[in-house]
Amino acid sequence: MARTPVLAAGGIVLRQAATPLVAVVRLRKRNEWVLPKGKLDDGETPRAAAEREVMEETGHDVSVHEFLGTLVYESRGGSKVVHYWRMEAGNTQTRELMSDIRAVDWLPLDAAIARLSRAYERTFLENVGPLAASVLSRRLKAKAQAQAPVAKAPPAVKAPPAVRAPLAVKAPPAVKATPAYVHRSAWRANWTTASMVSSTPVASCNSTARWANAEAALSWVGSISVIYVVLH
Repeated sequence: MARTPVLAAGGIVLRQAATPLVAVVRLRKRNEWVLPKGKLDDGETPRAAAEREVMEETGHDVSVHEFLGTLVYESRGGSKVVHYWRMEAGNTQTRELMSDIRAVDWLPLDAAIARLSRAYERTFLENVGPLAASVLSRRLKAKAQAQAPVAKAPPAVKAPPAVRAPLAVKAPPAVKATPAYVHRSAWRANWTTASMVSSTPVASCNSTARWANAEAALSWVGSISVIYVVLH
């Protein structure tokens, strides 16, 4: 009867640097360099087990990110299925390494691949390692750009104040003609002249004739525009 595969979980753990560094751990019993991983506890999810095992084997706090893939291989105890996530670790070790681990090393990707003792882990890291490293590099680049100071735009130059048009000069008020007053005596003195100029007979003494003769007198005065006849 076939044995049930052993379920385990681990991480491709990277640390920030000019070139991202990958964690590899050295087993105490076999003296082999391997990727950090471990078996699931009862009732534990693969993701939770991966985070716990990586912190115990590397001594670093980690954040878990994208799922990278599953590695299946045969071991002495039967088939083993290991799920891996991309993880990021801080620069400072926060706890002692678990007793099964002799040492942890942080290496550039190519050096980490070469350090691994098992061929199937080297092949797995060759495939998923570049993806994990590129994701970290892009994230760090975006973070640096977001934190870069934004150049302030130069202050806007204010436009000069508008020149106001000069106030319009009002024309002087028109000079009103001085009304001419013709005394009744003058009117009578000129009555004969007005009668001579006018075509209306002077002999007529009714009001119509007087106003006609007044019009004739107006023609006689000439330049005077308004005549007031003052009757005393």
